Amino acid sequence: MYTNREKIEWTLIFVYEFGRRYGLTTKQAFNYLKRYKGIDFVDRHYDYVHTQSFESMINDISEYCRLKGGMLQ
Repeated sequence: MYTNREKIEWTLIFVYEFGRRYGLTTKQAFNYLKRYKGIDFVDRHYDYVHTQSFESMINDISEYCRLKGGMLQ
């Protein structure tokens, strides 16, 4: 099993990288991911997402958020 610390550390890096991809601050990226359920997805599926590259997960979570109403392209 994974510790909360491991999950938090991975998620923080993911949020930072997501923001970097879309030109958002970390706070803006977190708010977007929270609003469009990306953070919930990461939390529920951490055992899978943390084994993938950040690039792959940014692509996948971006699509997931678009399906939930997010507009980042």
